[in-house]
Amino acid sequence: MTGQASGHRYQRQEQSSPNVGTPDMCIVSWLLPFGLAALVAIVAVSPGSAETLSGALARAYGANPQLNAQRAQVRVVDETVPQALSGYRPRAQLQADGGAQFQRERSRERRSAISGVDGEEELTAQIKRTQRQSTLPRGAELSFEQNLFDGGRTRNSVSQAEVQVLAARETLRNSEQNVLLDAATAYMDVLRDQAVLDLQRTNVKLLEETLYRARERYAAGEVTRTDIAQAEARLASGRAQVNLAAANLNTSRARYRQLIGSEPRSLTPGTPVADKLLPRSAADGMRTALSQHPAIAAALHGVNAAELEVRVVKSALYPAVGLVASISQRYDSEARGDRMRAGSSTLQVTVPIYEGGEIYSRTRQAKESASQRRAEAEVVRDEVRAALSTSWSVLETAKAQIESAQTQIRTSEIVLTGVREEARVGRRTTLDVLNAQQDLLNARVNLATAQRDRVVASYALLLATGRLSARRLGLAVQVYEPTQHSDQVKNLWGGLDTPTGR
Repeated sequence: MTGQASGHRYQRQEQSSPNVGTPDMCIVSWLLPFGLAALVAIVAVSPGSAETLSGALARAYGANPQLNAQRAQVRVVDETVPQALSGYRPRAQLQADGGAQFQRERSRERRSAISGVDGEEELTAQIKRTQRQSTLPRGAELSFEQNLFDGGRTRNSVSQAEVQVLAARETLRNSEQNVLLDAATAYMDVLRDQAVLDLQRTNVKLLEETLYRARERYAAGEVTRTDIAQAEARLASGRAQVNLAAANLNTSRARYRQLIGSEPRSLTPGTPVADKLLPRSAADGMRTALSQHPAIAAALHGVNAAELEVRVVKSALYPAVGLVASISQRYDSEARGDRMRAGSSTLQVTVPIYEGGEIYSRTRQAKESASQRRAEAEVVRDEVRAALSTSWSVLETAKAQIESAQTQIRTSEIVLTGVREEARVGRRTTLDVLNAQQDLLNARVNLATAQRDRVVASYALLLATGRLSARRLGLAVQVYEPTQHSDQVKNLWGGLDTPTGR
């Protein structure tokens, strides 16, 4: 049994940064302070109507269809325990029958008579007799069977079912981790793509203003036709970037609806997982992951279940002892009005001698399956190790990228101011200003992306350690307890309704 160790993969269209530039100082000064804080403020509204990251995760935890389906699967596996326990319990059945029987019997009787002294005259007669009889044969039989010894089959089947329940719970815990990570990623993707779209729209407005002023300066003889063409080309590119950003946002919104179950409206800024929940070092995280990750636990339970299957199959080679008892009542069995009551109690001993080699083959097959599960458990361990290393590196990289982007923004602002002043005295061209402005905008987009990556990477690292859960995150939800259903059905001897009443 394998589990998804970390595995969140997200693909989107590559978003190139816009080209922005203007020779007008008021326009440049207006865009310069337009940093990441302003981007985040675009999607922030009044606290009363805003959606938080923890609120979105709580919504996904309670309503995600994939997660609810996995919970139902655990309840399905829970029922295997009472099914295995049924091997210890008696079995009883009642059989009844009834019908009509008609019997008609014909017989012939020959009689002879002799008259005369000499015996010359003989008289022969035949007499026909007919007998009719109808009965209503009916009856009922109540039989009981009780297993006394089956070579350990029932005992091992119960143990195997209990191990499979534990494996299903760990698989559910792993699914919860992945759903929470997917939901956090979808939340941050919407925030990032909304911010990028607003940047692109602002960029188009600035480029339109730049083109307008370039035409004014061209009319005054200050610039050439080349400057106008450059501004027009950048404006066309900027409009294309707006369309691309809108498409990326629509994709992220659709993903959000799929995972969280509602429209992404009024999202507040997301924050990374608290440092106290994350490992202090990569080595510490690796130890935690190898000992606590649910994917590894599920795989190890799968190994145990496969080893128990070997014992279950092998038990067919051992003798079996059982008790069989029955009581019956019959009417009209032989003639109308008769009654017959019978009862029996038998101790049956079955000793298998040779069954054609089937059980031997199935035993060898079960052993190979156990070897396969052990190999798969090693694969899962390797996946968890790789996921932990990757998540740790991504988080550290995102932190470094944030610092780099912030430094790039500060220096790009200085460069843009200098290029703008040099352009005023004729030492720089319009293209130089446009390029400098694009560098600044690229840095701001990179910062927004790095902030998103840091939040997502923190959740991915918590998942890689096996600790990403609603309880650990403190979500305002009623935590699903899989043990409740298992305890309710484990010792049930009958009943068609589920514990929920269905």
